[in-house]
Amino acid sequence: MSTTLSKSGPVSLRRRHGPLDALLAETDRALRVLSGNASAGRAYPATAQESPQALSAQEKRHAAGLMRVNHVGEVCAQALYRGQASVCKEPAPRALLLNAAAEEVDHLVWCHERLNELGSRPSLLNPVWYAGSFALGVMASVAGVPRNLGFMAETEKQVEAHLDEHLRTLPVQDERSRQIVKKMKDDEAQHRASAEQAGGVPLPAPVKLAMRAMSKVMTTTAYWI
Repeated sequence: MSTTLSKSGPVSLRRRHGPLDALLAETDRALRVLSGNASAGRAYPATAQESPQALSAQEKRHAAGLMRVNHVGEVCAQALYRGQASVCKEPAPRALLLNAAAEEVDHLVWCHERLNELGSRPSLLNPVWYAGSFALGVMASVAGVPRNLGFMAETEKQVEAHLDEHLRTLPVQDERSRQIVKKMKDDEAQHRASAEQAGGVPLPAPVKLAMRAMSKVMTTTAYWI
């Protein structure tokens, strides 16, 4: 079979290498996220001193369960926004999604570090959450930029509600976890506002309800597994 050539190489190869390179890059990112080898771009927000006796065994288990849920949420957010950006053709919305995804990596690393401090681990189902969220992000992007950004805004709105609940239920003396959750909540609020200002439209009520139902399954499972 003949191959058309140009100064930059075979046309058929260049067309195949673009998507292939993108796929390999996303696979590499997913592996780093799931293996715990991702690096944060900002400093760890938990600065308060904590004595080993600050939390009882039961309080540590509860705090670890909540931080595991938060870690799963960041795994999902990372995959979701990367999936949305992967098929978004508009430069500005794509940049917005990728910037949000980068900040979610910070959250991911912070939650992982706090889990280590609490003597616990991330969810064993993280590969499932990542794959499902990436696919969901691709589907959201196919719906067009306004719906794509609306999906981002609604996601962040629901995450803010979860973080508010965690701030209410975390042990009062667990200041380190609280500092992380507060900083995450500030970032999520900014992501939501940015998506709305960029043209995100409200999603239909059935879609919002479906998102809440899926979130409930994820958070309930991640607390324990």
